[in-house]
Amino acid sequence: MNDPQTIIGRLAPSPTGAQHLGNARTYLIAWLMARSHQGTLFLRMEDIDSPRVKPWAAQQAIDDLKWLGLDWDGEVLVQTERFCLYHQALEELKKQELVYPCTCTRSEVLQAASAPHEDGREPVYPGTCSHRQAADANNIQGKPFCWRFRLPPREPDFHDGFHGFIPGRYREQSGDFVIWRMGDTAGQSVPAYQLAVVVDDAAQGINQVVRGDDLIPSTPRQLLLYKSLGLAAPGYFHVPLIVGEDGRRLAKRHGDTRISTLREQGVSAEKILGLLAWSCGWLPTMEPITAGELLSFFDLKTIPRRPFVLGKEHFQSIGYTC
Repeated sequence: MNDPQTIIGRLAPSPTGAQHLGNARTYLIAWLMARSHQGTLFLRMEDIDSPRVKPWAAQQAIDDLKWLGLDWDGEVLVQTERFCLYHQALEELKKQELVYPCTCTRSEVLQAASAPHEDGREPVYPGTCSHRQAADANNIQGKPFCWRFRLPPREPDFHDGFHGFIPGRYREQSGDFVIWRMGDTAGQSVPAYQLAVVVDDAAQGINQVVRGDDLIPSTPRQLLLYKSLGLAAPGYFHVPLIVGEDGRRLAKRHGDTRISTLREQGVSAEKILGLLAWSCGWLPTMEPITAGELLSFFDLKTIPRRPFVLGKEHFQSIGYTC
């Protein structure tokens, strides 16, 4: 039995592509938060997004973490090996009539949504299929469907360990969300991120989640799933992202920021960690440093609340021309 005060965290890369500097910064913060308190840290490969998963990306993510000096405890957990647990959770939600089958396609949701959706965010679901009960899935013939969770009138508020109080959104600002997706190109339906991450965090006893603040909108949904499944929810720390000079999330347009590329080009892990530590306010200059050495400098309070803007001068500081 784990001491209730012991931190149990996780690193959870998604092998849909290469890990970049933004991912590395979040992993570093998560690693330091756990290790600075003698906590446990697990590694989970979140590989259920089958159409986008790259066959080489999981091993590359592991290699990147090791190269940066970020270790973990125990064996790597792989989501695609845990479908039975996700099915059990889905069945429990069906019994409670908290989910219903939805035959709407993405294009239909886009056309029917009464409110515009933000760039990169899913559209607000208008509730087209919300009249259905779970058993109605048996009567749907010849058309794929997903499972949606019924939102209450308002999503729950929560306290974030970094940002503080986060108010829940009203139903009309988000709509019922998908917990089990329609079949992929092979015809297999798969659990959605929202359900899988809740099941896995609970199964591993995770009590501290450190991730990018782009995932803040997911947290109230996951808290609803924890409550509905009778599971204990972790504490959340959503940290700012690294963005390009245009203010947008890192992408190819910002140059090659992949950890694997930096490694192949001869940039040292210590220089990368020095840059990331400086961006978090732990070092006065971008000096090379190891992950272990950073344990004595780590302070969550010094991390700026705004995104870190990555510019050419930062690449130059680590000796890399992208």
